[in-house]
Amino acid sequence: MGNPNVLVNLVSRRVRQLNGLSGGSPARPLISETVGLGMADIALLEIAEGKVGWDLLDDEGQVRDGEDSKEKAKESKSSKHSK
Repeated sequence: MGNPNVLVNLVSRRVRQLNGLSGGSPARPLISETVGLGMADIALLEIAEGKVGWDLLDDEGQVRDGEDSKEKAKESKSSKHSK
């Protein structure tokens, strides 16, 4: 993630979802080990593990470069493990 502002916005949005402040019931964490972790910690771990991602949209609302962020995360994760 090149821009730290994107990370801050993504964590903030996910924390609101986990707390149920985004209109609805609280979302369940996508990681199994959450004991002793705050909501921001959970959100960061979900992002780091590729369980939560984002897509950069162009002016027309289309995904830029036609790439899905979850696919990029999977590719990145698999290339790290194969080294």
